Amino acid sequence: MAGVDRPMNVFDIAGRAMSAQLVRLNATASNMANAGNVTGTEKEAYRAIKPVFRSVTESPGVSTVKVESVVTTDAKPVKRHDPNHPLADANGDVFEAAVDSSAELVDMLETARMYQNNVQVVQTAKSLMLDTIRMGK
Repeated sequence: MAGVDRPMNVFDIAGRAMSAQLVRLNATASNMANAGNVTGTEKEAYRAIKPVFRSVTESPGVSTVKVESVVTTDAKPVKRHDPNHPLADANGDVFEAAVDSSAELVDMLETARMYQNNVQVVQTAKSLMLDTIRMGK
C-alpha cells in the first residue's frame, strides 16, 4: 500500500477498491447465511449488515475507497405466527431475520462486477507497463 513517502499508484488504488469489495461480499455472505433464520424474540433476530465506504482522495485525480465501518441495518424482523415452532414465544410467534434475499443477490452481483472491474484495471496497467518495457529493448 502507499506510504507517506510515495503517492498511490494504480495498483494501490485498485487494490484498496478490491479489498473494499471483499468486505462488501463478506457482509452479503453473512446476510445470506442468516436469511430465513428465526428466533423467539424480535431483539434476538438477525439484522442485515452493510459496509459504509468513504472516498479517500490523495490529490486531484488520485482517489480510492476505504471501508469506514460495517453497520447493522435498522430493518425490522418479520413476525410470523408459528405456534408449533420450538422457538415460538408465548403467543406462538417467531421473528424472521431482517434480510431481503433479493436485494442481497443484487448486491452480490454488483460487488462481483466491481471487483472484476478492478481486476481488469490491474491487468491493463500491468500489460501497458510490460509493453512499455518491451519498447525499450
